[in-house]
Amino acid sequence: MRIRFVLIALSMMHAAAAAEAEYAIDPVHTRVAVFVDHAGFSHAIGTFSGASGTLRFDPDNPANARVDVILPLQRMDFGDADWNRKLAGGLFFASKRHPQIHFVSTSVEVLDAKHLRVHGSLDLKGVQHEVVLETTLNSARRHPMSLRHTVGFSAITTLDRRDFHMGAYPNVIGNDVPVRIELEATRTSVEADPATPQAPVTR
Repeated sequence: MRIRFVLIALSMMHAAAAAEAEYAIDPVHTRVAVFVDHAGFSHAIGTFSGASGTLRFDPDNPANARVDVILPLQRMDFGDADWNRKLAGGLFFASKRHPQIHFVSTSVEVLDAKHLRVHGSLDLKGVQHEVVLETTLNSARRHPMSLRHTVGFSAITTLDRRDFHMGAYPNVIGNDVPVRIELEATRTSVEADPATPQAPVTR
């Protein structure tokens, strides 16, 4: 009886492990946008691309999801070369000393079938600060072109730039910075997603 119980427990653990898979962040279809208040006249839009990292995810048990993402600051773009250089300087991102942004999740709350609240640590300019991402699971299925299992998320949060020692020009630049994230990731674990023929590319 005890042996049977152990075998059942082991099979359940194996099934759970098989369901949870590792995904690689897709740098082409992952982008972060920030909206910075410019003296009340407009919101300057900056984007961060070139993301890399991993996601552990099981659509049937999203509370166990874990994500680790890096954004290189050399790919930061506010639409103007001079403004990009100023933002890369010491008053703001100090990208020579701190060339990347790093986010690691610490826990996930499941709100409903499509909505999650992802808690994590954001490392920016050498400062680690807890942030919460209000996240929507857009889709988890095989991609129609690559035929690989793909997941896609949208997320929003608001950061206070002063938390990361970037409080310069308070009369011109707003402190609260809304952030929007669009993320795709492709399953990489071969045992969970065996290689499949590539879909024909249509032009």
